[in-house]
Amino acid sequence: MHSIAKLPAALVAALAVALATFAAAPAARAQAAGAAKIGVVDYNRLLAEAPQARAAAQTLETEFGPRQKQLEQTRKDLEGRLQKFERDQATMAEAERTKTQRELRDAQLNFERRAKEFQEDGQMRQNEELQRVQRLIIQEVQNYARAQGYDLVIAQGVIYRSDAIDITQAILGTLEKRGAAAPAPAPAPAPAQKPAGR
Repeated sequence: MHSIAKLPAALVAALAVALATFAAAPAARAQAAGAAKIGVVDYNRLLAEAPQARAAAQTLETEFGPRQKQLEQTRKDLEGRLQKFERDQATMAEAERTKTQRELRDAQLNFERRAKEFQEDGQMRQNEELQRVQRLIIQEVQNYARAQGYDLVIAQGVIYRSDAIDITQAILGTLEKRGAAAPAPAPAPAPAQKPAGR
Protein backbone atom coordinates (compact mmCIF):
# COMPACT_ATOMS: atom_id res chain seq x y z
CA MET A 1 0.00 0.00 0.00
CA HIS A 2 1.07 3.50 -0.70
CA SER A 3 1.03 6.05 2.03
CA ILE A 4 -0.25 9.58 1.50
CA ALA A 5 3.18 10.86 2.39
CA LYS A 6 4.69 9.24 -0.73
CA LEU A 7 2.18 10.99 -3.10
CA PRO A 8 3.29 14.22 -4.69
CA ALA A 9 2.18 17.32 -2.77
CA ALA A 10 0.24 18.67 -5.77
CA LEU A 11 -1.80 15.47 -5.99
CA VAL A 12 -2.55 15.57 -2.27
CA ALA A 13 -3.66 19.19 -2.59
CA ALA A 14 -5.90 18.37 -5.57
CA LEU A 15 -7.50 15.47 -3.68
CA ALA A 16 -8.11 17.71 -0.68
CA VAL A 17 -9.81 20.34 -2.87
CA ALA A 18 -11.91 17.67 -4.61
CA LEU A 19 -13.02 16.17 -1.27
CA ALA A 20 -13.84 19.60 0.12
CA THR A 21 -15.85 20.46 -2.98
CA PHE A 22 -17.70 17.14 -2.88
CA ALA A 23 -18.47 17.56 0.82
CA ALA A 24 -19.66 21.15 0.29
CA ALA A 25 -21.93 20.29 -2.67
CA PRO A 26 -24.93 19.11 -0.56
CA ALA A 27 -24.66 22.21 1.60
CA ALA A 28 -24.57 24.41 -1.52
CA ARG A 29 -27.63 22.63 -2.94
CA ALA A 30 -29.47 23.06 0.36
CA GLN A 31 -28.57 26.74 0.42
CA ALA A 32 -29.75 27.18 -3.17
CA ALA A 33 -32.99 25.40 -2.34
CA GLY A 34 -33.47 27.70 0.64
CA ALA A 35 -33.24 30.68 -1.74
CA ALA A 36 -36.19 29.43 -3.77
CA LYS A 37 -39.18 31.73 -3.59
CA ILE A 38 -42.20 29.70 -2.48
CA GLY A 39 -45.81 30.78 -2.22
CA VAL A 40 -49.00 29.12 -1.05
CA VAL A 41 -52.56 29.78 -2.16
CA ASP A 42 -55.81 28.74 -0.52
CA TYR A 43 -57.44 27.30 -3.63
CA ASN A 44 -60.84 26.80 -1.99
CA ARG A 45 -60.88 30.43 -0.89
CA LEU A 46 -60.00 31.54 -4.42
CA LEU A 47 -62.91 29.48 -5.78
CA ALA A 48 -65.27 30.87 -3.18
CA GLU A 49 -64.27 34.53 -3.31
CA ALA A 50 -63.12 35.18 -6.88
CA PRO A 51 -65.48 37.59 -8.64
CA GLN A 52 -65.45 35.30 -11.66
CA ALA A 53 -66.84 32.48 -9.49
CA ARG A 54 -69.59 34.76 -8.21
CA ALA A 55 -70.35 35.83 -11.78
CA ALA A 56 -70.53 32.17 -12.85
CA ALA A 57 -72.97 31.44 -10.03
CA GLN A 58 -75.09 34.42 -11.10
CA THR A 59 -75.00 33.22 -14.71
CA LEU A 60 -76.27 29.80 -13.63
CA GLU A 61 -78.98 31.38 -11.48
CA THR A 62 -80.14 33.52 -14.41
CA GLU A 63 -80.03 30.58 -16.76
CA PHE A 64 -81.74 28.00 -14.54
CA GLY A 65 -83.83 30.12 -12.16
CA PRO A 66 -86.90 30.33 -14.40
CA ARG A 67 -86.90 26.57 -15.05
CA GLN A 68 -86.54 25.90 -11.34
CA LYS A 69 -89.49 28.17 -10.55
CA GLN A 70 -91.54 26.49 -13.26
CA LEU A 71 -90.74 23.05 -11.85
CA GLU A 72 -91.60 24.21 -8.35
CA GLN A 73 -94.95 25.53 -9.57
CA THR A 74 -95.62 22.25 -11.41
CA ARG A 75 -94.82 20.31 -8.23
CA LYS A 76 -97.25 22.44 -6.19
CA ASP A 77 -99.97 22.06 -8.81
CA LEU A 78 -99.47 18.28 -8.89
CA GLU A 79 -99.62 18.07 -5.09
CA GLY A 80 -102.87 20.09 -5.14
CA ARG A 81 -104.37 17.77 -7.75
CA LEU A 82 -103.32 14.70 -5.73
CA GLN A 83 -104.87 16.12 -2.55
CA LYS A 84 -108.09 16.94 -4.40
CA PHE A 85 -108.19 13.41 -5.82
CA GLU A 86 -107.69 11.92 -2.33
CA ARG A 87 -110.59 14.02 -1.03
CA ASP A 88 -112.94 13.39 -3.96
CA GLN A 89 -112.19 9.84 -5.07
CA ALA A 90 -114.84 8.27 -2.83
CA THR A 91 -117.58 10.22 -4.60
CA MET A 92 -116.20 9.81 -8.14
CA ALA A 93 -117.61 7.43 -10.70
CA GLU A 94 -115.33 4.46 -11.49
CA ALA A 95 -114.51 5.67 -15.02
CA GLU A 96 -113.74 9.20 -13.80
CA ARG A 97 -111.58 7.88 -10.94
CA THR A 98 -109.59 5.63 -13.33
CA LYS A 99 -109.15 8.48 -15.81
CA THR A 100 -107.98 10.87 -13.07
CA GLN A 101 -105.56 8.29 -11.65
CA ARG A 102 -104.05 7.79 -15.12
CA GLU A 103 -103.74 11.56 -15.66
CA LEU A 104 -102.11 12.00 -12.25
CA ARG A 105 -99.70 9.13 -12.90
CA ASP A 106 -98.77 10.58 -16.28
CA ALA A 107 -98.34 14.05 -14.79
CA GLN A 108 -96.14 12.62 -12.00
CA LEU A 109 -93.96 10.75 -14.52
CA ASN A 110 -93.69 13.86 -16.70
CA PHE A 111 -92.71 15.95 -13.67
CA GLU A 112 -90.05 13.43 -12.60
CA ARG A 113 -88.62 13.34 -16.15
CA ARG A 114 -88.47 17.13 -16.34
CA ALA A 115 -86.92 17.35 -12.87
CA LYS A 116 -84.26 14.82 -13.86
CA GLU A 117 -83.50 16.71 -17.09
CA PHE A 118 -83.24 19.94 -15.10
CA GLN A 119 -80.84 18.36 -12.63
CA GLU A 120 -78.67 16.87 -15.41
CA ASP A 121 -78.62 20.12 -17.40
CA GLY A 122 -77.81 22.10 -14.27
CA GLN A 123 -75.00 19.74 -13.26
CA MET A 124 -73.49 19.84 -16.75
CA ARG A 125 -73.55 23.66 -16.90
CA GLN A 126 -72.23 23.93 -13.34
CA ASN A 127 -69.30 21.70 -14.27
CA GLU A 128 -68.63 23.79 -17.39
CA GLU A 129 -68.60 27.02 -15.39
CA LEU A 130 -66.48 25.49 -12.63
CA GLN A 131 -63.89 24.29 -15.13
CA ARG A 132 -63.80 27.71 -16.77
CA VAL A 133 -63.26 29.46 -13.43
CA GLN A 134 -60.65 26.89 -12.35
CA ARG A 135 -58.69 27.43 -15.57
CA LEU A 136 -58.84 31.17 -15.05
CA ILE A 137 -57.64 30.92 -11.44
CA ILE A 138 -54.78 28.58 -12.34
CA GLN A 139 -53.75 30.88 -15.18
CA GLU A 140 -53.86 33.89 -12.85
CA VAL A 141 -51.77 32.12 -10.20
CA GLN A 142 -49.21 31.14 -12.83
CA ASN A 143 -49.05 34.66 -14.26
CA TYR A 144 -48.68 36.17 -10.79
CA ALA A 145 -45.99 33.66 -9.81
CA ARG A 146 -43.97 34.38 -12.96
CA ALA A 147 -44.32 38.14 -12.57
CA GLN A 148 -43.29 38.03 -8.90
CA GLY A 149 -40.43 35.57 -9.41
CA TYR A 150 -41.86 32.58 -7.54
CA ASP A 151 -40.15 29.25 -8.07
CA LEU A 152 -42.97 27.20 -6.56
CA VAL A 153 -46.61 27.85 -5.65
CA ILE A 154 -48.47 25.19 -3.68
CA ALA A 155 -52.25 25.04 -3.62
CA GLN A 156 -53.18 21.83 -1.81
CA GLY A 157 -51.63 19.35 0.56
CA VAL A 158 -50.22 21.99 2.90
CA ILE A 159 -50.38 21.15 6.58
CA TYR A 160 -48.77 24.34 7.79
CA ARG A 161 -47.79 27.61 6.16
CA SER A 162 -46.62 30.97 7.34
CA ASP A 163 -48.73 33.98 6.43
CA ALA A 164 -45.58 35.44 4.90
CA ILE A 165 -45.78 33.01 1.96
CA ASP A 166 -49.59 33.05 1.54
CA ILE A 167 -50.32 34.86 -1.72
CA THR A 168 -54.06 34.16 -1.78
CA GLN A 169 -55.08 37.77 -1.09
CA ALA A 170 -52.75 39.06 -3.81
CA ILE A 171 -54.24 36.60 -6.31
CA LEU A 172 -57.76 37.65 -5.29
CA GLY A 173 -56.72 41.25 -5.93
CA THR A 174 -55.58 40.43 -9.45
CA LEU A 175 -58.74 38.41 -10.09
CA GLU A 176 -60.86 41.34 -8.90
CA LYS A 177 -59.00 43.74 -11.20
CA ARG A 178 -59.39 41.30 -14.07
CA GLY A 179 -63.06 40.74 -13.22
CA ALA A 180 -63.75 44.47 -13.26
CA ALA A 181 -62.03 44.86 -16.64
CA ALA A 182 -63.62 41.87 -18.39
CA PRO A 183 -67.38 41.45 -18.79
CA ALA A 184 -68.98 38.22 -17.67
CA PRO A 185 -69.57 35.70 -20.44
CA ALA A 186 -73.04 35.58 -21.92
CA PRO A 187 -75.13 32.72 -20.58
CA ALA A 188 -75.57 29.72 -22.81
CA PRO A 189 -79.03 29.39 -24.32
CA ALA A 190 -81.44 27.28 -22.32
CA PRO A 191 -82.40 23.97 -23.93
CA ALA A 192 -85.71 23.97 -25.72
CA GLN A 193 -88.64 22.84 -23.61
CA LYS A 194 -90.03 19.47 -24.60
CA PRO A 195 -93.77 19.16 -24.98
CA ALA A 196 -95.47 18.08 -21.77
CA GLY A 197 -97.23 15.13 -23.40
CA ARG A 198 -94.00 13.23 -24.22
